[in-house]
Amino acid sequence: MVDINEEQRTAFEAAAFRRLVAHLRERSDVQNIDMMNLAGFCRNCLSNWYREAANEAGVAMDKEQSREIIYGMPYDAWRDLHQKEASPEQKAAFETNRPKE
Repeated sequence: MVDINEEQRTAFEAAAFRRLVAHLRERSDVQNIDMMNLAGFCRNCLSNWYREAANEAGVAMDKEQSREIIYGMPYDAWRDLHQKEASPEQKAAFETNRPKE
C-alpha cells in the first residue's frame, strides 16, 4: 500500500468524489434505477451520504440542498430534463435488488 498521510488521503478521496460527481453529471443518460440495480447506489444515495456527513459535522443541510450539490441543479429540474419512466423490468429488478434498511 502507498504510504500517504491523513491529509493526503482526505485530499485524494475528495478529488475522486468530485470526479465521480462530475462524471455522473455528464452521464445524465444513466438512470438512477439502473445504477441501483447494478451497483446498489445512485445519485440520491450520494446526496444522502453527503447530507449525513454535513449534519454529523454540525452543518444543517436538507435533502434538496444535498441533491442540488450532487446533481448540479435542483433535483426537480434534473428529473424533468433527464429522468425517464422506469420499465416494468427495471422496477422488478429494483424490488429484487433493493437495499435492505
